[in-house]
Amino acid sequence: MTVSKRPVGRAVLAYSGGLDTSIIVPWLREHYGCEVVCYCADVGQGGELEGLEARARALGASDVVVEDLRVPFLRDFAFPALRAGAVYEGRYLLGTALARPLIASRQVWCARRVGADALVHGCTGKGNDQVRFELAFLALAPELTVIAPWREWDIVSREDALAYAERKGIPVLQTRADLFSRDGNLWHLSHEGGPLEDPTASPPESMYRLTAAPDQRPALPETVTVGFAGGRPVRLDGHDLGPVTLVERLNALASRHGVGRADLVESRLVGMKSRGVYETPAGTVLHEALEDLCRLTLPHDLLRTRAELAPRMADLIYAGLWFTPLRRALQAFVDVALEAATGEVTIELFQGQARAVARTSPQSLYRPDLASFDMTGYDARHAEGFIRLFGLPLVALAQRGRNGENGTVAPASEAATPAAGSGADAARILEVPGAPPTLEVDRVG
Repeated sequence: MTVSKRPVGRAVLAYSGGLDTSIIVPWLREHYGCEVVCYCADVGQGGELEGLEARARALGASDVVVEDLRVPFLRDFAFPALRAGAVYEGRYLLGTALARPLIASRQVWCARRVGADALVHGCTGKGNDQVRFELAFLALAPELTVIAPWREWDIVSREDALAYAERKGIPVLQTRADLFSRDGNLWHLSHEGGPLEDPTASPPESMYRLTAAPDQRPALPETVTVGFAGGRPVRLDGHDLGPVTLVERLNALASRHGVGRADLVESRLVGMKSRGVYETPAGTVLHEALEDLCRLTLPHDLLRTRAELAPRMADLIYAGLWFTPLRRALQAFVDVALEAATGEVTIELFQGQARAVARTSPQSLYRPDLASFDMTGYDARHAEGFIRLFGLPLVALAQRGRNGENGTVAPASEAATPAAGSGADAARILEVPGAPPTLEVDRVG
């Protein structure tokens, strides 16, 4: 892969129909003199796709390829991340990061199909997506040239991009009154830029596109029951559903209650902090439900190990390292770990919150006869031996603190004797001659 400018005959652009990729089509033809094929992946962005092919051709694209990738996006990318418990920096459910490796891989497929010698993306030089796209290109098609206009042209802001579009007569949907940079798919909708660049400013309510405003949400809570098979969501309220229908219905339901908003300052790959606001209604509900089911069905050591590996998986996805042996190895662990994660969890939706309130599973490790206060079926005398064995390290530590090298009580240093009337003196009064030195938890004052 190279980013040096060299003759290009045909380029495949990852085209969304937004401001950036709309101005890239004529820019490529002007500066590279190449044929431009626009590739668009339908990952559930909805209305953004209306009229997209006609707009691309009007801009000068020689061909437009649109693929419906909603099922593979959920099945092969979003759901595996969900099963891994992958959440970046504790808040971000990775909606944009998950779509990038899929789009990039199909862009490579398109380039080979049409005989292109270059791949083009519209990611900015400050963002994460440039890394995600180009790492996928390196993994899948290192022989193809990569063109990143934001690293070549003299456009440095969205205002500049709008001015360029106006000069060239390029129709775009963005206006100077709405300079948010958005990315949407079935899993989420992200908002960046504009007034969000001030971390002290609250997002305007008008910015949100999916989730209901606080004064528009139902006055009463609502519940939904999610069914899982091996950690994969397969049912809503007892009805078996495919991935797309399940997520669409859950998005509609959770959005009404304002569920799924996250406003955070995150650590970008390129070293800076940036602010993003995310709307992930269905993803938030599914994450809450699956985590609850895992606590019911996974033994402690497996649950703990999954929790330890989840941030590592999130980091890999965020960094665009999907096509790596480590990501595949972690996914293999998840596949085994969640074999027993089958069952149903009921989630209560209310005023922006999704909360698990009931759960059931044929693989449940919860036994009422053992967990209840009723001692029937449980011999409490067994606890004594367990406590003694479990506490052996504490006994050894206590003995080490009590005995000196010759096995006798170590004398207290006279120099360490506290002044009379001090708090330390009050603690010393509580000590008994010949007893172990006072521990920190014993001291008062």
